[in-house]
Amino acid sequence: MARPVRSLPPVPVGAPPPTLADVAERAGVSRQTVSNAVNNPELLRPDTLERVQHAIDELGYTPNRAARNLRTRASHLIGLRLTPVQEGTANATVDRFLHSLVETSREAGYHVLLFTADGDQLLTGYEELVRSTAVDAFVVTDTFLGNPQAAWLEAQHVPFVAFGRPWDSPEATHAWVDVDGGTGVALATEHLVGRGHERIAWIGWRKDSRIGEDRRSGWARVMYRHGLRTTGLACRVEDTVGSGREAAAALLDAAAPTGFVCASDTLAIGVLHTLSERGLVAGRDVAVVGFDDSQVAQVVPPGLTSVRQPLEQVAVEIVTALEGLLDTPPVRRPGVMLDPTLAVRGSS
Repeated sequence: MARPVRSLPPVPVGAPPPTLADVAERAGVSRQTVSNAVNNPELLRPDTLERVQHAIDELGYTPNRAARNLRTRASHLIGLRLTPVQEGTANATVDRFLHSLVETSREAGYHVLLFTADGDQLLTGYEELVRSTAVDAFVVTDTFLGNPQAAWLEAQHVPFVAFGRPWDSPEATHAWVDVDGGTGVALATEHLVGRGHERIAWIGWRKDSRIGEDRRSGWARVMYRHGLRTTGLACRVEDTVGSGREAAAALLDAAAPTGFVCASDTLAIGVLHTLSERGLVAGRDVAVVGFDDSQVAQVVPPGLTSVRQPLEQVAVEIVTALEGLLDTPPVRRPGVMLDPTLAVRGSS
């Protein structure tokens, strides 16, 4: 017969957090039994486990994470390097992705640990966390920059998943999740062609940006498919509002496009500035499409049509891949490519 749970008064507000000993007293079991209930529940009889869990719930007991880490060498923390905010841009992709990753990780029993490391100290942050066993794995978000994180983590046999395909190492076998930017820009360009536009300009990033060139390929592919001219209708610039503004002015003067497709919302906002300065109305006189569906795209008049990345699904795929890598034995998933969608608004 199961032993009845002792009737103890509720824990008063403001009291010290309950301890393992408190749970043992409340459930009428030994401290070792409580420890087994937390770390090795399969060792206990069902009725005993139920009694301990009931006491844990009543007291609001939280097992000591640090002590558990020493035993299991698992922190249930995922490291993510937070990149500096770039001034003069409208990009909030990192914010959306971070929120989705935190939520999805929490549901899987993990928490995200943010850290910073830049320039010559780029790998220092990773090394310190690996040496201290403060995290179980990492999420890497800037592999496209040619940074050494992925190669270093792989050499150290540290589990990680990249948000971004291995641009510089197609043969790489690490787990990754990416969004097909070329497909997204193709959607945007087809949208403008369907609205009757034939002179559609492209404003993209510098040629050394793999992501920028991937997005540009979607524009070129659709233009060629429809037999539309591309000569003199494309330019590559820095990802700032000012650069988008200047590029739009130059293209309007040289080629008189009736539509713009841009590699980012930042560049598209620059185009909107130029149109306004010239007394042109976006969506009526000239169509404009951006990429990333930032908050700015959703509120700027008349609403910026933009390619939207499925960041919520990216987070789900990343956490699923991390769970596989942290399983026993580890399960390595192949790379996952996701398709974006197009959020149509007044600018097109």
